[in-house]
Amino acid sequence: MNGSPAPRPMPPDPLPRRVPGGSRLVPGKRPEVPPPWPSNGPAPRVAAPGEDTAGPEVPPPDILVRRAHDDPVPQAGDPVTGPVVPRPGTELERQSGGSVAPRPAPEVTPSWPQVLGTTVRLWAVRRRTWWRVIGAIVVVLVVFAAGGLTVALLRNNGSGTAARGGSAPSGTPGLAQVQAAAAARQQAAAWVTAQVSHSAVVSCDPAMCAALQARGFPAGDLMTLGSAATDPLGSAVIVATAAVRSEFGSRLTGVYAPTVMASFGSGSARVDVRVYAAGGAAAYLAALRADQAVRQRLGAVLLHNSRVSETPAARAQLAAGQVDTRLLAIIATLSAGGPVSVAAFGDAGPGASPGVPLRSVELASPPGAKAGYLGSVLALLNAQQAPYLPSSATIVRLADGRSVVRIEFAAPSPLGLLSG
Repeated sequence: MNGSPAPRPMPPDPLPRRVPGGSRLVPGKRPEVPPPWPSNGPAPRVAAPGEDTAGPEVPPPDILVRRAHDDPVPQAGDPVTGPVVPRPGTELERQSGGSVAPRPAPEVTPSWPQVLGTTVRLWAVRRRTWWRVIGAIVVVLVVFAAGGLTVALLRNNGSGTAARGGSAPSGTPGLAQVQAAAAARQQAAAWVTAQVSHSAVVSCDPAMCAALQARGFPAGDLMTLGSAATDPLGSAVIVATAAVRSEFGSRLTGVYAPTVMASFGSGSARVDVRVYAAGGAAAYLAALRADQAVRQRLGAVLLHNSRVSETPAARAQLAAGQVDTRLLAIIATLSAGGPVSVAAFGDAGPGASPGVPLRSVELASPPGAKAGYLGSVLALLNAQQAPYLPSSATIVRLADGRSVVRIEFAAPSPLGLLSG
């Protein structure tokens, strides 16, 4: 027809072949190929002769099958590696209304600056804790270094102050000053324990009271000065440390305790052992002057007693009224029974105020005294009653080889005992 040659007949295929989908080809029979559109959808329109059919080429059915096998559909539970972007449909898909499995978006390779920035951020996050640990260690090292420097400066300050003979600035005591205060406190504690009557009430700050108690002073006779006690009322002795002086100020000497029995240390480390003035400072000083006048008169009486012999130093002390009235009474009593030899008076505390009495005496055997003289003196002393009972009476050997009876009365000395 229309002059075109007739189609050439195809020879029969001797062997059966397989077509896509698994069906066999039967020789002499045309294989059934399913249409490329859904069975329930409309058939594609066939272009009319001469109609422009330009557009995307429709791939054959076998290529569609291969694409379906190459791009498997994701199953439930498969890991999602990125956003799924649907692949643009082919012309056949647009015409048929069908769809194919979406293909994952192509992986975008980040640039080197982005990689470097991400690496630096991750490194910073991981190292943040380490930086905090390192910062804490640095702070600790700085604190220890500052502490060591402070100790070194305190030591240098203390040693330099001691070398110049001065004292450390107030508020920042050096090591030497602290050591000096501790030494003065221990010396005062030893003196009070040995010299002050253990039945007398002693007022002190907490540190001083602890030192006294450690030395053996009865804790029941210690009155701690501090916030609970506003004044030392009822005490007989005040141990005035820097803390006590700071607490009472001028009232310490102007009201409570004007007289010092012993003093240890110097500067702010000084510790004074003071007599408490029960009737006030003015009344106590007046009573002390009156008692010294009585002691001076009694001393003059003993100096004119032919049975009493004294060394030159003892004679001067008797004439000045420096001897405790209790010792004067003992010497007068012993002289009534025979000769008395006074070797020395003593027990003056270091740094004592003028007029504070001497509370000890050493009596030697007088010339021509019988054997056992010192023993008879001890027996007489032990038979006395307060206030004439000495706190200590023993026989001791002096450096020159002589034996003496050492008699000692406890502090503080009573005033007005022989005024009548």
